[in-house]
Amino acid sequence: MSNRTKAYWAVTALAALALLGSGGANATLSPPIPENMAALGYPAYFPRILGVWKILGGLALLAPRLPRLKEWAYAGVTFAMTGATASHLLNGDTLAQALPPLAVLGLALGSYALRPADRRL
Repeated sequence: MSNRTKAYWAVTALAALALLGSGGANATLSPPIPENMAALGYPAYFPRILGVWKILGGLALLAPRLPRLKEWAYAGVTFAMTGATASHLLNGDTLAQALPPLAVLGLALGSYALRPADRRL
């Protein structure tokens, strides 16, 4: 296995782990998710929807083959994480509060850039 492939799997695993973990927390409304989402102005049902999509996105990044599905998953992660960052900053939160979604975005972008040929369209 090449160093590039090892790097791909490392950042992909971390991105998927972040999506699966945060998606599970969203979907089950783990504290303090409902309070945090309400503070950002989102309705009570939104974390569950977002959580299911994050879980599906994390699974798609790990699944073998399915390059078109992976393209959509990377796009979804980009939309969700830039939206989360904007929500925090536009709500008056600190940059430190906006960093976690930026970190997940960075992992997803690293995974996208390093993906092997068989995981590309």
